[in-house]
Amino acid sequence: MTRAKKILTTIALILTAAAASASPALADNSMPAPAPDTTVSVAPPADSAP
Repeated sequence: MTRAKKILTTIALILTAAAASASPALADNSMPAPAPDTTVSVAPPADSAP
């Protein structure tokens, strides 16, 4: 292997290791958005009694 190929391979391995070690830390900070408050009342209004 030439010197340039060895350098490129080493850089690729370092970047791969850095990405693999950083991905769990990035996943810990992701918080899902809270669900919107969409409660719906099903009781009829008080003034609509028969």
